[in-house]
Amino acid sequence: MSSESGPQRPSSHPLSEFPASLRGKRILLCTESFGPVNGVSRTTLMLVNHLRANGANVAVVAPDNHTRTNTFIPKQPSTASESLPDNVGRQSLDVRIQGYPLPYNPELSIVYPVRLSTLYRRTFETKPDLIYLASPASLGFQVMLQLRQQPLENQVPIICNFQTDLAGYCNILFPPPFSNLAVLAFSHVQTFLFNHFSVKTLFYPSRFIRRYLEEQRVQRDKLEILQRGVDTELFHPRRHSETLRQRLAPNNEIILICVSRLGGEKGFEFLAEVAKNLDARGLNFKLHIVGGNRNVAVETEIKDSFSSLVDKGKVEFAGFLVGEELATAYASADIFLHCSITETFGLVVLESMASAVPVVARDEGGPSDTVYDGKTGFLTPPGNLDAFVDKVTLLAEDAALRRKFRENARSQAEEWTWEKINNQVAWRMADTIAQSERERAESAVGAKLAQQEETPEDGSGDAGGSLVMAPSPLFGWLTMSDAVKARASDVRILGGMAAISASWVAVGAYLVFINAGIWVKKTFRGVFLR
Repeated sequence: MSSESGPQRPSSHPLSEFPASLRGKRILLCTESFGPVNGVSRTTLMLVNHLRANGANVAVVAPDNHTRTNTFIPKQPSTASESLPDNVGRQSLDVRIQGYPLPYNPELSIVYPVRLSTLYRRTFETKPDLIYLASPASLGFQVMLQLRQQPLENQVPIICNFQTDLAGYCNILFPPPFSNLAVLAFSHVQTFLFNHFSVKTLFYPSRFIRRYLEEQRVQRDKLEILQRGVDTELFHPRRHSETLRQRLAPNNEIILICVSRLGGEKGFEFLAEVAKNLDARGLNFKLHIVGGNRNVAVETEIKDSFSSLVDKGKVEFAGFLVGEELATAYASADIFLHCSITETFGLVVLESMASAVPVVARDEGGPSDTVYDGKTGFLTPPGNLDAFVDKVTLLAEDAALRRKFRENARSQAEEWTWEKINNQVAWRMADTIAQSERERAESAVGAKLAQQEETPEDGSGDAGGSLVMAPSPLFGWLTMSDAVKARASDVRILGGMAAISASWVAVGAYLVFINAGIWVKKTFRGVFLR
């Protein structure tokens, strides 16, 4: 891990405190997935609960799929001094909209077109004070595009949290030229959307993502780093279970753990090769893989790549685990393996470290900013399989080094608290709303002064008594330029929406085709093997 470079916007506010000015403010939070299903959605869930617990009125808009959860209940203030008025922070609005789940990742949906005015009406019945977009994709893009069409007086400030590298996913999942076209499309769309003045702040989680956003020509003064927190009470080494260890490793094997959704972009092809190489070297290990995929065909294909090791008892798939079960799985392991190179942060890495489990990760994406190489784990060149296997072997065979890394990992994780992370967001929200209110007030005063200047007290309309000439046809045409520009802007926006919709349709169609291929291969496997 190296220090963050480039200009920052560090908070000048005490991150141990929640901004009082945010209480009662209307925040429309749009997210592409919500609930305890992955790192991104868990991060958003923690933020929503924190904002509501402290009195902000947050309305959540998310796709209507299996991520539905009943956790939209604000916690009561912890002390009497924090008690809130009856009409503050008590709203738990949950608006679900329809979409098409992606075959490879049903946690994400291509959201069907929805009007911004409809979202306003179904949440606060009026426009909110601020819009927060978590990992904007099909829903977030629609919101930003529609807001661009609003007149100045109807603009709402936007804060985006860029947590998902969609272009990176496409680059891995699709073969050329589909991958090249997808990356190019995302590049143009994001540059167009993020550079609009309504987008005030773009949070990013790592140096890897900052470089990407700068390549998209996003204004640097909008960028602010936002790392993630971890629940150090839930993910704690005391969750260690000898019962689980005895079941997984009855012969005192080294327990390797990987926690991830089973998806093609998560590096499981690389992990399978790592496991096969470790087995070839004679390492006595058990690989415990936690996670799944609601698309059974995709999950089956990934599991098949480990079939020989499963048969030998070297690999076990645990499926989805959450809460204490997940925390126990972490804390009972010896080494965490992270093979994905598409993670913008990699919350599972931090959860592992909080559980006092050292990490071996590929040096790409978020883990590069989370793992202290040689102190809390090891980072290896992304494409160097031998280097990764070497570091796993070193840690597996050196118990003293593992103990040292375990202590360092836990100490580092204790510094990353959710309260500080979420208060950073809350202060940015409060500052953004305050700035927007000042700008509206100044605009109103300016408009009033301009109107007074155009209407002299004597009503003459000509203070100097000079001759007022009739406007020329050319002057009249020029005064229409604003309307012409507005029309051109509308055409551009409609074109952007069409391009985004076409891109999503193309992606969906391609994934359906691939999904059908996987199903055919699975269904007729026995026929082909005869």
